[in-house]
Amino acid sequence: MAIRHVLQLIMYCPILCSPLITWSRKLFPNGARRRPLRCPVLKWRANSYIDLREDLVAIILNLSVHDSNRKLVGETPSAIHFLIETLRNERIETRSNAAAALLVLSTLDSNKHIIGKSGAIKPLIDLIEEGHPLTVKDAAAAILSLCTVVENRAWAVTLGAVTVLTKKVMDDILIDEMLDILAILCSHQKAVEELGELGAVSCLLNILRKNVSELNKEKCVAILYTMCFSDRTKLREILAVESACETLSNVAQTGTSRARRKANGILERLN
Repeated sequence: MAIRHVLQLIMYCPILCSPLITWSRKLFPNGARRRPLRCPVLKWRANSYIDLREDLVAIILNLSVHDSNRKLVGETPSAIHFLIETLRNERIETRSNAAAALLVLSTLDSNKHIIGKSGAIKPLIDLIEEGHPLTVKDAAAAILSLCTVVENRAWAVTLGAVTVLTKKVMDDILIDEMLDILAILCSHQKAVEELGELGAVSCLLNILRKNVSELNKEKCVAILYTMCFSDRTKLREILAVESACETLSNVAQTGTSRARRKANGILERLN
């Protein structure tokens, strides 16, 4: 029952709805001038509003561990919007907890659609772009979870995820997580076009020549494979590098079974 009390507080607490209470003509019919009044509860101390939100986000995160609670929170629009607003406006620790809460909630398939439609994707992308160590990993994991739904992939691409993620890869920031998301998003044609414009082909081939994990090499080859089959002009770009470095040829011999299969598929197209 604890989660129900928390959700009721989020829905009905005037501080959380708005820290300002406004004169109403219904209450003051004599034409009193409309002006805001600060909620008297906020006189406790200047940060009481922020502290209350921080505590509620932490409570939602902890209670959402249970499946039944995840479903209940997901079906409460005000709770989802509360978490999304927190991504934009609060202390960095609170934003991190809000991203983590959305990640936990998104593990329930029915919640993925709800969270995506509620507008969570853009502020999560913004957190990745900001790159704060406390928020970026949870934000990336939440985006990855949400983008297992096709509609959310389209939203992520439209809202600029490809550019943000590709720049992080180029800067060697959380490459594992960024490649995971790009591998999903590149099933979208617009994502492939953006990757090409951003110079992703040379970036991915460079990663393949570095001392990175076999799993990351597999992701790079998978993205290149999708790009080649969606945009044939990328084959010429790969051919120029392959002729000099034999990058894909090496992966075709030493990579994981999936990486070898994808690399051979690209090499066959080059011949």
